[in-house]
Amino acid sequence: MKNIILEKKVESLELSNSLTNKLKNNNINIVSDLWKMKRKELKQLGFLDNEISQIVIKLQLHALDLNKKIY
Repeated sequence: MKNIILEKKVESLELSNSLTNKLKNNNINIVSDLWKMKRKELKQLGFLDNEISQIVIKLQLHALDLNKKIY
């Protein structure tokens, strides 16, 4: 069963505007683009630890996590 949230835009995660813009500037437009990434990859793109933590929390609210994990 495919998780419907994966097909939605990153705006659906309700992150801060600055974080959403930073994701879009790095060509991360849909949740599945973000879900496939690892913490290390996000750090290489210039994301800070607190920003990555915010992303992880929002994904976990949708039963997802970085590195293709589904709960």
